[in-house]
Amino acid sequence: MIREYTLLALIFSAAVPVMDKICRTGLMRKPLFYVFLGVIFFFKLLVNGYLTSQQIVVYNPAMFSGIRLGSIPVEDFLFGFSMVSFCLIVWEKSG
Repeated sequence: MIREYTLLALIFSAAVPVMDKICRTGLMRKPLFYVFLGVIFFFKLLVNGYLTSQQIVVYNPAMFSGIRLGSIPVEDFLFGFSMVSFCLIVWEKSG
């Protein structure tokens, strides 16, 4: 059975390319988009890594897959990708 946070992270990550295509922003075809994601993920590793390793932020194991990159649940990377991507698509579409 797939966990709730895992399922939502997968759904929203899969929705990003669909929204990019519908909105015709071409965001995912731009190399700068991936540079930007790299910067976001670098800071996610620093900040979220600290918060989860110090157990300032604790996840309910019943809600996510249990797969971690370091101390960070892999779903956080999917969530970060979809959140940032959706915001950028809306930004690009709005001009």
